[in-house]
Amino acid sequence: MSIYYTQEIHGPYELINIGDLQLEEGGNIPNCMLAVATFGELNPEKDNAILIPTWYSGTNKIMEQVYIGEGRALDPSEYFIIIVNQIGNGLSTSPSNSSGSLKGARFPLVRIGDDVRAQHRLLTEHYGLESLALVFGGSMGAQQTYEWAVRYPDFVKRAAPLAGLAKNTEHDFIFAETLIEAIESDSGFKEGFYNSRHGVKEGLERHAKLWTVMGWSTDFFAQKRHKELGHATIRDFVNDFMVEYFSPMDPNNLLRMAWKWQRGDVSRHTAGDLAAALGRIKAKTFVMPITHDMFFTVNDCRAEQHLIPGSEFRPVASIDGHLGLFGTDEEMMHQLDEYLDELLSINL
Repeated sequence: MSIYYTQEIHGPYELINIGDLQLEEGGNIPNCMLAVATFGELNPEKDNAILIPTWYSGTNKIMEQVYIGEGRALDPSEYFIIIVNQIGNGLSTSPSNSSGSLKGARFPLVRIGDDVRAQHRLLTEHYGLESLALVFGGSMGAQQTYEWAVRYPDFVKRAAPLAGLAKNTEHDFIFAETLIEAIESDSGFKEGFYNSRHGVKEGLERHAKLWTVMGWSTDFFAQKRHKELGHATIRDFVNDFMVEYFSPMDPNNLLRMAWKWQRGDVSRHTAGDLAAALGRIKAKTFVMPITHDMFFTVNDCRAEQHLIPGSEFRPVASIDGHLGLFGTDEEMMHQLDEYLDELLSINL
């Protein structure tokens, strides 16, 4: 197992066995382990729980560092905050930490719905919850937020999808395909049966460069934001920030998450009718795109928001684009906190 996926780097978190998980695509994950980090205390009424699912490549640690804190909207002195690492991210059951028929490239295909069913089992059986005050997630975490609100409409009181869609677009599907090909085209990939991630070094570097191009906006480059983030040149930024971020990760983990991300679609519940699926949502929902996001655009997010009963549109402004999710723009984070405070203050 990679030394990257450890308590020292991503902890503290607890591994919780939710039992066997039957998968939508067929197959089974026996003794599925979810890596869970919690903050704050559950109140006696059990109505102050907030769920945060993770995004592509992310773990509980970045969610904790960027979004949670005393005096913030997600304040552990007020709420019981549960961060669940998605299946395949290297901490929960994943290609990199499995053995036998689940190891590496043999790992089965997992959908967003599988993650959400696993999380529901965790929350109901392990924590005894009957509702969530809020589900909040960015990017793939937003995909899971939408899935929660559609699949379990009576469980979710408030939903805040940030920089993500309920149904992935063809444009985004193709982008993720290039990320997959960047890794798989490395001669050391060996159809997923590489000896270590070091053998796929060039593929991971190409993958990181593609993220650089699309993850940050054109205005980010034009205004030389990389300098404000401490990098003298864009080349330094690519090598010392983007490649450094992705290079320790396991390629098979990234590929399984990318496959899942490509196919995020709540309309699978309603025979492809997106309006019908989003019409099921009972949660008070704030749809929050990032203004310069080139994956999940303002217009795409607004189109979905119109289909959600009682929802409100709350774009957050940042030229950092999609990867403003990393917390690089302080003003964006202040705006996000204001929106989350507003949402959490609504009596339901």
